[in-house]
Amino acid sequence: MSSNAPMREVAQRVFAVEFNDATYTFRESDDDRAPVYVLLPTGAKANRVFVVGTLTETEDVGSDDEYWQGRIVGPTGTFFVYAGQYQPEAAGMLRETEPPAFVALVGKPRTYETDDGNVNVSLRPEHLTIVDEAARHRWVTETAERTLDRIETFDDETDEYVQMAREQYGDILSPYREGVISALESLDEDEE
Repeated sequence: MSSNAPMREVAQRVFAVEFNDATYTFRESDDDRAPVYVLLPTGAKANRVFVVGTLTETEDVGSDDEYWQGRIVGPTGTFFVYAGQYQPEAAGMLRETEPPAFVALVGKPRTYETDDGNVNVSLRPEHLTIVDEAARHRWVTETAERTLDRIETFDDETDEYVQMAREQYGDILSPYREGVISALESLDEDEE
């Protein structure tokens, strides 16, 4: 790998309750090839996201070409995933997987403004794979830890992304703290 190749950024672990509120996107340079980031309400930037959940539904929503939509349900809500001709492996997985199935996905966040001015958030998959329940449980635990870490550092006045999050979304973090609690409680319910 050459030294001037761009580093792939770590995929942020985020629950649906927070991801679906992450409606603000930005670039850190004017270069056309600069990555597009979504700003998480807890004050982190993400140009890729890692989620694990239950694929509950798949549908070809394309008119001329195949364009697959998937719903991945986690303990705090739903992630919408879209894959077409530029994501052939993921589109194939969505086509061939029989829901319900546990899946892990690394994807790029995308925002879309609807006609009524709302912003919808979805993922364009880079990697999509079937996993087991243990992988889902690990993801829930790790995502809870990462979310709590972001909430804990939200008071950092020197963090530019925290400041951007305060400007874009305000400083109400209770839905994300509650999301962590309900996600961890869902693991306890699974144990019973």
